[in-house]
Amino acid sequence: MIRITPIRVIGPDNEQIGVIETAEALRMAQEQGLDLVEISPEVRPPVCKIMDYGKHKYELSKKQQKSRASSKSTELKEIRLGRSVKIDPHDVQIRVDQSRRFLMAGHKVQITQRFRGREMAHKELGIERLASICEQLSDIAKVEVPPRWMGRQASIIVAPDRQKVEAAKRKMTKEQLEKEAEELRKLEAQNLAEIEADDSRGDDDDDSGGHEKGRKRGPADDRAINPLDAEIADLLGE
Repeated sequence: MIRITPIRVIGPDNEQIGVIETAEALRMAQEQGLDLVEISPEVRPPVCKIMDYGKHKYELSKKQQKSRASSKSTELKEIRLGRSVKIDPHDVQIRVDQSRRFLMAGHKVQITQRFRGREMAHKELGIERLASICEQLSDIAKVEVPPRWMGRQASIIVAPDRQKVEAAKRKMTKEQLEKEAEELRKLEAQNLAEIEADDSRGDDDDDSGGHEKGRKRGPADDRAINPLDAEIADLLGE
């Protein structure tokens, strides 16, 4: 109940009615089948509005639900570039495509590059790769957190550029959007499983360059050499 009089009244269409007695404002609201709601009680005279209070509460509730849903749907996804800088370019491209799918869905993405053994002496290789990935994603994303180090790994966080993402979606057909939604569900499960499996292996800080200990390289290995392996081996004097 509004006990103070007079009050400043705003009409149902946001028109300024002016300062009038509270009883008169109540009569005006009742004639329109609406309520008189105090919206700024701290000022003098208090500001009240003629409105449908039930509808107002419903719309406010919907906005709050939408806000909570929006914050929940936006998550930070992690994409790991293997356990060494010696990751095949094809595998790097797979990670880029996964990052793109997450960004298109509105998620931020943390891309992590790990280093093993003497690779730490050539951190620039990993940083250059992260920069290259960011460049490939620049059509829909922007760098939110520049490269930062934690132990033997460097990571960068990219966030979706809302306008660019919406523009990209407008170019897609309904069928393409539906396919992307299905692929995203599969990717989320796959990404979570890969991270859990990677974590369960623990850190492996040897200098083997990603090859299993005691494993001999034969002719089959020589037919599928990663060009980056040769570059890193040369830098490390292997």
